[in-house]
Amino acid sequence: MPKIEPFEEHIDLYEGWFEKNKYAYESELEAIRSLLPKKGKGIEIGVGSGKFAVPLGIKVGVEPSEKMGRVSIKRGIEVIKGVAEALPIDDAEFDFALMVTTICFVDDIKKAFSEVYRILKPNGSLIIGFVDRESPLGKEYEAHKNENLFYKYATFYTTEEIVNLLKKIDFKTFSFVQTIFHKLDEIKACEPIEEGYGKGSFVVIKAVK
Repeated sequence: MPKIEPFEEHIDLYEGWFEKNKYAYESELEAIRSLLPKKGKGIEIGVGSGKFAVPLGIKVGVEPSEKMGRVSIKRGIEVIKGVAEALPIDDAEFDFALMVTTICFVDDIKKAFSEVYRILKPNGSLIIGFVDRESPLGKEYEAHKNENLFYKYATFYTTEEIVNLLKKIDFKTFSFVQTIFHKLDEIKACEPIEEGYGKGSFVVIKAVK
């Protein structure tokens, strides 16, 4: 079962994170935007309340949480109810797919990546934004995960683990950017966006079918 309970029950708390951490959120958006294709038909898997899809111009999303989905619909997103491991979408329908922190909450990450591969057109792209487990923020989340309403259900991954899984599905041509170089409560302006990974806590991977 997808881990939707905390998102169903604590939408206000979820939305409040983006207000409280405005510059971290904007930094994550910019990092994703730097690798997101500028044209083509896109979809967000795990669209949530639309906090990423809306500013990034993505019009379609898949979401298992009914309450989160309703918020996305109000924000203009076409929401398809479903889970990442069994996408109710035809083969080769999209030019790119976005997953932001979704990988932490899926039951079967390999199956989810296989499904994304299936719905992408040839040379389509998967863009993944996530907190690297070995980063400062990742280590903090991991150490205190049982105290967090959302992250106590999460599984954190390293960048290498994600890349290895994507390679097994036959994704190729990887690109990386990173951001969030300070503790969240120390961020008073947008963080820089740098190529690669290993320093920033928030990593974006782009992989091509």
